[in-house]
Parts: sequence; structure tokens; C-alpha cells
Amino acid sequence: MAALLAATVTSGVVVKPVSNMHSKPAADSDVVSQAIYGSNVALLEERNGWARIRTADEYTGWMQDAELRRLAGGERAYASGDRTAQVESLFANLYQEADVTKHAPLLTVPFETRLEVVAEEELQGRWIHVRLADDRPAWVQRGDVTLVAQRLSIAETIALSKRFLGLPYFWGGVSTFGYDCSGFTQMLCRRRGLLIPRDADIQAAWRGMIPIERDNLKPGDLVYFGKSPEKITHTGMYIGNGEFVNATAWERPVVQISRLDDPHWTKLFVAARRLK
Repeated sequence: MAALLAATVTSGVVVKPVSNMHSKPAADSDVVSQAIYGSNVALLEERNGWARIRTADEYTGWMQDAELRRLAGGERAYASGDRTAQVESLFANLYQEADVTKHAPLLTVPFETRLEVVAEEELQGRWIHVRLADDRPAWVQRGDVTLVAQRLSIAETIALSKRFLGLPYFWGGVSTFGYDCSGFTQMLCRRRGLLIPRDADIQAAWRGMIPIERDNLKPGDLVYFGKSPEKITHTGMYIGNGEFVNATAWERPVVQISRLDDPHWTKLFVAARRLK
């Protein structure tokens, strides 16, 4: 029987490199999305070793308790202060000391993971001392992170998108361990400083975008595909010259550059949107 979480426990932080969110509190239920390491989430409900959570983009799903650390009442959200580092490499290894040779990494976390920096004086040199989401100390190489995440221009976002080419497609995926189509476009828009909805069909209907005719596409616009405008199932970002970048299971299940004039995509194209 479901039980509401105690009033003093209203939030948590993800402690696994990437954690699946399920439609039901069962491991064999379908994956609806994911949350990456260090993500702060709202805890809505508990049931038999599972917690129903809500992520920053208002998405809900069930996650196993072992993949979360509950924050005590009054405890600040993880990596929410000024002293944070954000992973800019596709992946970053976190070590128990400032040395890559002594021990295997404690964790390997994906792109965009936010980490809490221990002290300002640690920001010089090759290594940065961080506090992990489960309160353990760790070290990350400075070359894997940025201390000041910048909003990207459209041109910079397109250049960034090409770094992910060849990464695996994963249904429900939101990380460099594997993206799905809408998780990938959501990430690209996030790097422009815009938080758009999680799913492709909801993105296309979102009031933060305006409809664009196919003939008027510009780089940075989002393109949508499906059986009809009411049944959108796929999305990507237009990059110019008739091409769009997308995470797709079509032919090769990887992030790839596709062409709008490919018969497969021409048949399925239903809409284009431009962020306001």
C-alpha cells in the first residue's frame, strides 16, 4: 500500500551515474526517462523499495530507493551553491585521490553532471576536490569540467551536437550513456539556456515554440516526425543544408546526422518549431 513520504523528507539526490525512471514501481516496467548523477529530485511517494520522483523538468516516474539519497529537513540541495563544477567531457572519472594510477575510479559520470566543489583553493592545478552526492570525498580532473557553464549560441550548440555522434540510442535516455530523441534535443536546448518539455509530442505543442514551415527552416529549429501531427514520435535539431542531428534507432541506433529528403524521414515529417 502506498504511503506518503514524511513531511520532513521531501527531496533527494540521485547517487547512481544514470538512474532509470519507470512507469511503475517494478524493475520489469517500461523506462519512461532517466536522471543523472547529482540530480536533485522531489520525492512524491514510496512503495516497496521504490520512490516516485519528479525531476526539474516536471517529469515523474518510479526509481529504486537504492539509487537515491534522501535529504534531511533543511539540508541544502546537492551542488546548488556557487562552488560547483559541471562535467563537459562526454564522461568524467571520479577518483578517491588526486591520482589516476593508484585505484580504479569511484564513479564514471556523464556529461552535464554537477559536482560540489569542496573549497575555492582547490580550483587551481590539474585536480579539483569535490564532495559526492553521498557525502564521500572525490577528485576530478579539471580538464573534464567547467566551473562556469555558459549559454551557447545556435552555432555553438550545433558544434556541440556533433561531439555526440556515434553515442548509443537508448529509449528514455538523457545522458551520454545513451540518449533518446527527445532527451537529446532537450539537452541541446538546455545548453542554450532553455528548459523545454521532455517528450517529443509535448515539445511540439509547447507554448514556448512557434510553428515553422519546412521551407523556412533555420539552423537550431526543431523538427518533428510521426504518423500525423497528432501522433508525433520523433524529434531532432535542424543544422542546415537539409540535415538534422538526432538520436534514433532507425538503421543505426546511435546519435547521427540525417537528411530531411531521405524517403524515410520525408514520409514521417509532420512539423517544425522555433524556440521563442
